Amino acid sequence: MSLEEFRVRYEAHVGKVAAGDTAGAIADMVQANLGTVFDGVTVPRGAVTGAEVRDVRAEGETRIGEAVYRTPEGPIGLRSIWENHDGVWLAAALQNFPVEEGA
Repeated sequence: MSLEEFRVRYEAHVGKVAAGDTAGAIADMVQANLGTVFDGVTVPRGAVTGAEVRDVRAEGETRIGEAVYRTPEGPIGLRSIWENHDGVWLAAALQNFPVEEGA
């Protein structure tokens, strides 16, 4: 899958998160990692008033997507690390990154 094809997949995933489609977003993740992938990570829960993809890139054998979600509590910068599992890109890990309130 090219980086542009991954971008389309990642943007669809961000759309699911923003729309509150939890089941759809979780289906895009490595199922074996679900027990720990959210540990210590702030993710949107509830209303999302906006979402912006900030970066999509390749790092070796992984793909990285970064998005900022706007919530009533403030912005959430969320990075997801994706791995190819049998030809399907799935989010394997999550990390937060800092976002300034007005940025």
